[in-house]
Amino acid sequence: MNIVRILSAVAFAAASTATAPVSHAQTFPARPITIIVPYAVGGTTDIVARLATNQVANGLGQPFVVDNRVGGGGLIGWGTVARSTPDGYTVLTTEMSFTIAPGLLPKMPFDAQKGFSQIITAASAPHVLVVNPALPAKTVQEFVALAKAKPGAMNYGSGGNGTNTHLGGELFKSAAGVDLMHVPYKGAGQVLTDLMAGQVQALVTSLPTALPHIKSGKLRALVVTSEKRSPLLPDVPSAKEANLPSFVMDFWVGFAAPAGTPQPTIDKLNQAFVAALNSEDGKRRLAEQGLTPVANTPAQATQLVAAEIKRWATVVKTANIKAE
Repeated sequence: MNIVRILSAVAFAAASTATAPVSHAQTFPARPITIIVPYAVGGTTDIVARLATNQVANGLGQPFVVDNRVGGGGLIGWGTVARSTPDGYTVLTTEMSFTIAPGLLPKMPFDAQKGFSQIITAASAPHVLVVNPALPAKTVQEFVALAKAKPGAMNYGSGGNGTNTHLGGELFKSAAGVDLMHVPYKGAGQVLTDLMAGQVQALVTSLPTALPHIKSGKLRALVVTSEKRSPLLPDVPSAKEANLPSFVMDFWVGFAAPAGTPQPTIDKLNQAFVAALNSEDGKRRLAEQGLTPVANTPAQATQLVAAEIKRWATVVKTANIKAE
């Protein structure tokens, strides 16, 4: 009789465990969800997080609290989420730097792939090569010709070693076959200021960052890093048109949860994000920032992160980039 009772108890426990994720997904979310943004308020990643989560909160019936955990080039925010309880109540914003870091920092305290469950790639935008308007180069071909005429004499700025602006510059050098001197700054804001003042000559940055300055005439756009032209810059050729097919790179923002988060919870979050991003209001708000919705599946988001980690590790190794 005791054996029967023990076996019954074990069977009941196993059944309870098997149904726990389903039960959790049915009741999730029962309280506010925290979104960890590893960067300062006002940046593109922060803006996307707030735009997307405002819409998602309405769909899920629970508020989202944005928590900016700044420091370590993203490591503090990433680590916070990696160590969080995998229950769907702590979510991370991911972007290019999240996939650059593994190649740049091989001894990170967590695995960028195994430590997280990808929810979605929310939105993306191409990068753009911009120069100071005083530079005698009206096209990317003219800029390449100037650079080849004086190898190493021309420069490009970046927000620091290992940033998307640094790797974008190195990718352009490789694609165009030119030698440009790298001038690292301590942040994208500083390099933009000096670029507009003529202290540096070029910059590869995300379209949302550069767009206001291009429209005001303070910067000249030479090429966008996409296969097709951007509707926001219809007169600027794409990398493919400019015969720079390897100079294709997107700035993207996604969302992830700690590894081990129940798949039904991941799916529920994904569905809520997809609905919000593809809504007319969501598309309009993203377009205002120079972004378009991606709204893919968790599996597709996982594939993107894996491919980006592999790609940027190669660029870091080829250019011999070292972390500051």
